[in-house]
Amino acid sequence: MAKIRSSPGLTFDDVLLVPKRSPVRSRGDVSTATMLTRHLHMEIPIISANMDTVTEGRMAVAMARAGGIGIIHRFMSAERQAEEVRKAKRAESHIVESPRTIVCGATCKEARAIMARYGIGGLVVIDARGKPAGILTNRDLQFTPDDADICTVMTPTERMVTAPAGASLEEAQRILQEHRLEKLPLLDSEGRLAGLITTKDIVRSLQHPYATKDHKGRLRVGAAVGVQPGFLERAARLLDAGTDVLVVDIAHGHSDNAISAVRELRQAFGPIQIIAGNVATAEGTRDLIEAGADAIKVGVGPGSICITRIVTGFGVPQLTAVMEAAEAAAPFGVPIIADGGIRTSGDVAKALAAGAQTVMIGSLLAGTDESPGVVVLRNNRRTKVSRGMASLGATIDRPDRKGEGDGEDPAWSRVVAEGVEAAVPYRGSVDDLLHQIVGGLRSALSYAGASSILDLQQNAEFIQITQAGVAESHPHDVEVI
Repeated sequence: MAKIRSSPGLTFDDVLLVPKRSPVRSRGDVSTATMLTRHLHMEIPIISANMDTVTEGRMAVAMARAGGIGIIHRFMSAERQAEEVRKAKRAESHIVESPRTIVCGATCKEARAIMARYGIGGLVVIDARGKPAGILTNRDLQFTPDDADICTVMTPTERMVTAPAGASLEEAQRILQEHRLEKLPLLDSEGRLAGLITTKDIVRSLQHPYATKDHKGRLRVGAAVGVQPGFLERAARLLDAGTDVLVVDIAHGHSDNAISAVRELRQAFGPIQIIAGNVATAEGTRDLIEAGADAIKVGVGPGSICITRIVTGFGVPQLTAVMEAAEAAAPFGVPIIADGGIRTSGDVAKALAAGAQTVMIGSLLAGTDESPGVVVLRNNRRTKVSRGMASLGATIDRPDRKGEGDGEDPAWSRVVAEGVEAAVPYRGSVDDLLHQIVGGLRSALSYAGASSILDLQQNAEFIQITQAGVAESHPHDVEVI
């Protein structure tokens, strides 16, 4: 027999956080640092969603530089997804371990093509023995004919400034500044190329001191996999490309398919970082943790473009779902990710107070410059497209559905959509949007009398409000201009 829970399910608009006495003198004094998984740290608790209108390489780079992380969606070929991961990993590094090279005798045209293909400003020239013969930059190629030999315009080894492999960033910075250089090749004891340090990477490190980086100074990035046959092969490609965390991406994460996928990934690849979901219950949380997950993604139907609850009748209001999942995960030390329903910085604060360590955001970020797609004018307003990954268009576009259907029964006729496609307001750059969200979160911590997210969770008190309280929370009785 069916049963009804005695307590109602609550979501973000159903509650407010009760203000507390605060020793915080400035919102700049609080920390927004958190854990993405059991072992991965971030400076801001925000993840960009693995949606095809939200996160590819460009978004992942922007998120990591801001102190969060992006999860590259899986609705593309495994090869292309791996390349998007590589784009993010190559964007910054303490040391370029495998610098792009070109052999002596190549033409300037060939050099220009390589630089354009990889978006770089220089190449190390290698001789027949594999040792550096010189360095070639964009400046050297200015006004040179395409058929010119690169050796006639490069800076040769006798005039090339180098440093030994293992040189510190501080030492590299001193050398680059002293000689007014942009690139510093690193050579091993046998004179072979061992890496490259660039002025650009040093400047980026100074510009983004809170960036989410690995031990090599590369930006961290995540990538999603499904549970259909071939997911292990896709995972292997992504790990080889350098992804820092894999996300088992399935709408109903409390399923045998998802649990088995987590176990298989753990068995196949050992101590990798795995995020699994989505779930909405304590039981789902525990089952995925026991299967080997390092973080749990919570949310069934709260997203602005998700209609799962309408189509299926299933779901749990997001605040309640997060609280129950967090309580179940706490004994295991596994972080919770609140995925969906985030519209404001206040919603972020409520999700974290409820027990989440991070939030995953989709539609808000879909409207930024760094998301895939173009800005279009709609009703005299600039917009971008956002779509749920179970929407009609997204489902039909999936690589694994190509070729389905026939002339009388096309693929789209078989789709039961659980998402919609929508226009979202254009919001400018990711950096500007995150500045507003994180600034609001910092203010929230000060109202809680908390210096950290952990303090917020330990001292948070929710009060349930009525619809009148919701109305009172928004601008009212005025004309907003």
